[in-house]
Amino acid sequence: MGVPDEMNDKALLIALAPVVEENLHLHGDAAEGWQPQDLVPWDDGRNFAFLGGEDWAPEQSTLSEIGKLALTVGVLAADNMPSYHRELAKHLRIGPWWRWVGRWTAEENRHSIVIRDYLVLTRAVDPVALERIRMTHMTNNYNAPAMHLIEVLVNAAFEETASSIRHRNTAKLAGDPVVAGICEKIATDDELQRDFYANIVVAALDLVPDQAMRAIADRVRGFKVPTIPLADGRDSTTDLAEAGIYDPARQDELVFRPLLEKWNVFERTDLGVDGEKAREELASLRV
Repeated sequence: MGVPDEMNDKALLIALAPVVEENLHLHGDAAEGWQPQDLVPWDDGRNFAFLGGEDWAPEQSTLSEIGKLALTVGVLAADNMPSYHRELAKHLRIGPWWRWVGRWTAEENRHSIVIRDYLVLTRAVDPVALERIRMTHMTNNYNAPAMHLIEVLVNAAFEETASSIRHRNTAKLAGDPVVAGICEKIATDDELQRDFYANIVVAALDLVPDQAMRAIADRVRGFKVPTIPLADGRDSTTDLAEAGIYDPARQDELVFRPLLEKWNVFERTDLGVDGEKAREELASLRV
């Protein structure tokens, strides 16, 4: 019996559920249950004026400008978890898929907790400005483009890869060992999350190769990291690139090519006419 030419999202959710279940267990076994409170230097903390202490002032911060930028982007991205959860959950609402959404959301929330605790405790940035921009960011929300299931999975693999790159570079460039420790933990989580999504894409390629190849080509063409608003109206994407934290100009090399290799995109022999056409669109990414 040959593979189907195409499956709708409901049928794919059911067909791929056993692979999701397997990878959910693999992820749980591989993931480190690190504790956010262990990574924050609580001895550095003191009360703000509301409780009789002293409010924030710029000279209290000892973190580098690169560190401030990268962690501000990181915490705002993670803090907008309701929007990201909603975008993912509307696609993945059954059985092991739904349990994965819960696990992924909890891990992302842990990232938000540890970065925010560090920033506020060490007075690295103005907490009032950070809270105001957080409220604006969450009110405006994040709305992903309309995507089918395999596109959602491909896009998530790309996003987690980009996030891991951002955190690895922050660890190297921020100039603070505590920040480095926090960002290394987050990057490791990101990479395990990337592997989860990438493994499901492998299964989708085996199940519906043409349809999956089209999803990959479409998301390579349409992928953009979310833009995070900064307090002074700057463009987070431009600033991160200039700081050496994450440069969209290097996405082909650092995000797309490693995953296309994992997915065996250019060596597959099971593609039909539509799949070959989609693969041709990816030819520039062939190493």
